[in-house]
Amino acid sequence: MSLLQEVLDITVRSIYISGSAAVIASTWSIPLTAYIVRRGGGLERVYASIVNTFMGFPTVLIGLLLYLTLSRAGPLGVLGLLYTPQAMIVGQAILVTPLIASAAYEVISKDSTRLVEMARTLGAGDLEIVRLLIDENRVGVVGSVIIGFQRAIGELGIALMLGGNIAGYTRVFTTAIALEIHRGEFELAISLGVILLTIDLAITILARYLGGGR
Repeated sequence: MSLLQEVLDITVRSIYISGSAAVIASTWSIPLTAYIVRRGGGLERVYASIVNTFMGFPTVLIGLLLYLTLSRAGPLGVLGLLYTPQAMIVGQAILVTPLIASAAYEVISKDSTRLVEMARTLGAGDLEIVRLLIDENRVGVVGSVIIGFQRAIGELGIALMLGGNIAGYTRVFTTAIALEIHRGEFELAISLGVILLTIDLAITILARYLGGGR
């Protein structure tokens, strides 16, 4: 495999794994956040505190716990997921869940009181109110998913512990950069880093464009 093909392979794989992780994490974190905001009161404050606490959870510990769970001696070892892209997706999804939830909470909770009261006046049920809160803040909600993606694609510890940095299979930007630095190939490592930053910048610009600059 030529260098160009390898870089393209790493790029596509990185976007796929981190993008899948961000989307999967958002499927449970965003609806749950909207539901908690709808309930309000003490539950909302407790939820915000829990989410903010887990944002500081050590990524190495997350990787270690998942490694022990997915290893042959672990409870899910029979699935054979360790050192696969699927294991990396699961790990990154768990990692970015509190980040996406926190970002979504900041957006959804801003004008929630007015929206919830209006929806209740119109006779909307819980599910309709949750949908309304998400839909009315869709730009910010999409932004929270993008934040999760950017965090996931820049993660090294979980990617290395659960993926193993296998060439052509689980090697992504961060593990490839770490490998090239270890080899002393600093120019290639910097080039991969520039590509990674370019992808982050392009996604941020696209998100701002779709959101009308907000």
